[in-house]
Amino acid sequence: MNGIIQLQIGQFLLIYLLLLVVLVVMRVCRIDQTRLLVVSSMKMTVQLILAGLILTYIFEHPHPLFVVAYLGAMTGFSIHRVLSKNRDLNPRFRLVTGVSIAGAGLCVLAYFVAVVVGEGLFNPQYVIPIGGMVMGNTMTGVSLGVKTFRESIHDQRSKIEALVCVGASAEDILLPFVRQALETAMLPTLNSMVGMGIVSLPGMMTGQILAGTLPMTSILYQIAIMIAICTAVTCACFGTLYFGSKTLYDKKRQIIQIKSE
Repeated sequence: MNGIIQLQIGQFLLIYLLLLVVLVVMRVCRIDQTRLLVVSSMKMTVQLILAGLILTYIFEHPHPLFVVAYLGAMTGFSIHRVLSKNRDLNPRFRLVTGVSIAGAGLCVLAYFVAVVVGEGLFNPQYVIPIGGMVMGNTMTGVSLGVKTFRESIHDQRSKIEALVCVGASAEDILLPFVRQALETAMLPTLNSMVGMGIVSLPGMMTGQILAGTLPMTSILYQIAIMIAICTAVTCACFGTLYFGSKTLYDKKRQIIQIKSE
């Protein structure tokens, strides 16, 4: 297989012409989000170029500290994004969320790199890109799970109050909400696995094929990373929702905090 074709600046800039199509559709449909489209496109471009420059330096000067720092930044950003959307979570729930995201993501990443691939834990070629995929999907899953959990509690507040009045324990009341939120958080990953290879070719596999990797090798890597992502999302969401729900009641199993917004 041939190696990937290097894009020149002029070729690369042509892709931005497609945004004109998006702008036309937005104008016809009277969607007033032109500024958001421009800002998000520019922000994405700048962020990825900066990431590319940083990664180029790290790959040319591999050092464990650089890998740890980059991985720490990704993990910290993932936790911050989830917590920033749920500012009213109590301190213990926030701690549980951060520990769940970091613990699940880093453990799955370490297993993937050290056991499945058989590389060192500080090899930037594997740790950084795989870590980004695992942490990114974990962040999305936990964010969706917490959002579903809080909205379900809000929508069924009267039911919760009725169950409390008849003497139901807080754990029995909240557990169905945990199950529902966990299922909702897992569904996007499970659905993407169902349609993979038929409906779409995933990004990691496409990137490897473009770079000249044999298709079967790319497929094996993609299967492995999807299983790793599914595991990380499930474990992080379970930890966040199950142990987080326990921060909403006291030692006497009495609900002490139920917030929705």
